[in-house]
Amino acid sequence: MNVLIIGSGGREHALAWGLARSPSKPKVYGLPGNPGIAELGAILKGDGHDPAVVLTAVREMGIDLVVVGPEVPLVAGLVDALREAGVRAFGPTAKAAAIEGSKVFSKDLMRRSGIPTARFEVVGSAQDAREMARRITYPHVLKADGLAAGKGALILKDRDEALRAIEEVMVDRTFGDAGSRVVFEEFLEGEEMSVFAVVAGERYVLLPASQDYKRAQDGDQGLNTGGMGAYAPVVAGDDAIEERVRAEVIEPVLEAMARDGRPYSGLLYAGLMVKNGRPKVVEFNCRFGDPETQAVLPIQEGDLLELLWEASDPAMAGGALPAVGHDGRCAVCIVLASGGYPGSVKTGFPIRGIDKARELPGALVFHAGTKLKDGRPVTAGGRVLNVIGMGDTLPAALSRGYEAISVGEFEGAFYRRDIAWRGLEALGKGPGRSSGSK
Repeated sequence: MNVLIIGSGGREHALAWGLARSPSKPKVYGLPGNPGIAELGAILKGDGHDPAVVLTAVREMGIDLVVVGPEVPLVAGLVDALREAGVRAFGPTAKAAAIEGSKVFSKDLMRRSGIPTARFEVVGSAQDAREMARRITYPHVLKADGLAAGKGALILKDRDEALRAIEEVMVDRTFGDAGSRVVFEEFLEGEEMSVFAVVAGERYVLLPASQDYKRAQDGDQGLNTGGMGAYAPVVAGDDAIEERVRAEVIEPVLEAMARDGRPYSGLLYAGLMVKNGRPKVVEFNCRFGDPETQAVLPIQEGDLLELLWEASDPAMAGGALPAVGHDGRCAVCIVLASGGYPGSVKTGFPIRGIDKARELPGALVFHAGTKLKDGRPVTAGGRVLNVIGMGDTLPAALSRGYEAISVGEFEGAFYRRDIAWRGLEALGKGPGRSSGSK
């Protein structure tokens, strides 16, 4: 079988790695891919968001299945174009991908369907938003309606911060048209969880729950990023919480999407806040999370390719999806980032230590923002490498991950030293929070 993965980051390298482990031994392609994916198969040149480019690659390479990584081409309708051409693709249609593409749509769907979420109000002008900022209690959350590369949710500590955020999002349009409307949302407290459901209509399979760490600096300080690390499974998760997530979140939203004429297939990501055993939805995403995927797939048991193939059936017919499970281990993903991230960064610096890190027991390295120059990897983005540690316990996984990341090096590199601190706290181990840098 020939599989084409759309995207170029650490998530896509992790997907390629997981799919390549299938007993079917597929040939893996990446469009545009990265050097890590090239080690597993082949990478193709071109814009993976352009349906014409993707369809040309499908025809030339004899692709059997397309797996779409990022949200932008999903919201833009890449899966629709592929299915219209008779190509099997894993991912939601544009109508279904609106669950991430519009926060307003998603929140309204949850309210109409009785899915537990934060109280919210939608505002369509900067003036109305300023008035809202005078009335709400703090802390509060402001979210851009549209796609904002995972950075469109701003925590507001007071009115002055709210007014600055309104100017940034709605007037200066930092996130472009995504900020034409905003959602003011109640601030939720509790344990964060990311739950991935592989979905075909109302059939679904859950993968191990994970928890990501968005802030750039230790102690959850600094600017919001695309994600500085993640771990799985979540220590605070248990069977009772999983059953509530199934009954109160996943199943109701799939039923609601079907009622709305937006039947869902692909990966449904539920970002949750759990307090006193009760989950509330912070957001839904229409794709695998990054960097959570890099922590989840290494401890996932079962044939990922078979699962995604069955879930990509356009008719969404048949019996239960293939079973996958958790192999019993813990995994931690630590992001090695470029100096200045999430702001502007300099690129092109040689990367050292990847092979040495991979030689360590219980360690993996996924390429994210890298490219080859004269046959050697150099930095090409903000989040450069994803270093994974695996072990029978969370402390063991952390130890292996930080041992592996310590040998990775490039000019200006930095990383957080407290990934999974909430998990350690739940275990009574206590977090370590000294900053790491290279």
